[in-house]
Amino acid sequence: MTTALPIPNAEGIYTFPDDLVHAHQRWTVHLAERHHAHDHRVIELRAPHSGHPHFIEMRRPSGRPVLVIEPHHDDFALSASGRFLARPRPLTVVTVFTRSRSVHPTLETAYPTEAAVSALRDREGAAALAPLAAKRLLLGHKDSDPPYRLYSQDLLKQVTGELRDIVGAHPGADLLAPAAVTRHPDHLLVHDAAVRLGCRWFWEDLAFWSTYALAGCDRYLFRARNGPRLTSELVDITEVLLDKVTILRMHGSQMHPARKMYRPIRHAWTTAAELPACTGTYAERFYRTESL
Repeated sequence: MTTALPIPNAEGIYTFPDDLVHAHQRWTVHLAERHHAHDHRVIELRAPHSGHPHFIEMRRPSGRPVLVIEPHHDDFALSASGRFLARPRPLTVVTVFTRSRSVHPTLETAYPTEAAVSALRDREGAAALAPLAAKRLLLGHKDSDPPYRLYSQDLLKQVTGELRDIVGAHPGADLLAPAAVTRHPDHLLVHDAAVRLGCRWFWEDLAFWSTYALAGCDRYLFRARNGPRLTSELVDITEVLLDKVTILRMHGSQMHPARKMYRPIRHAWTTAAELPACTGTYAERFYRTESL
């Protein structure tokens, strides 16, 4: 990366989104110039709702394949895409809950039906995963509506069975799933299904971070569910931060203003405080079972 990275100023992390916006704009211009100069490593992406163009360098995956199991179209992009921008692996992403009525409140009239919202979310998911050359599989379940209640055991059994068939079709792939830091029932269900399938590698969920996971009771519930079973692992994403912003612009093309998309970046900045000194400014948190 040749552009200066946005570093929060002395007033703290709550003042830095404008700096991030400007840095991302400069980075986009730089990549656009490479693209227009016929650098075929740089591809153009268009935000599915706004149609606004962005540019990003296509990754070249290598190594052992990874089978990602995400609850919704945005969960992998929000929580774990930086790691795979920095260290590309062959990806297959399975999205469990692909039918939704959840859209930004200002766009409810533009996307008034479940089919319209689901189609938008599908396009956002496809655009966000395109730079990673990821394959996509959609299970077609309806996401939970508030007020949230714990998932049913019948649904857990059904989803686990569907995922078991997919896992069987990808022998040798590493499984990656949400750690269910939040108490959202869709995240809990996907986590529990993944554990039943032998998954031992998890990402820290960020989609509902500001709503749930900062609450002391939720951190307690996470620790109570997992105890010493999971150990924390940090991945430095500083060098790919602006490309992750581009991915956030894809999955959150409906969000306005754009700074609302940057909560994962703010969290990545606070998470990096736990990295060894001077090794990075932004990081994502993963978990592994101690048996590894």
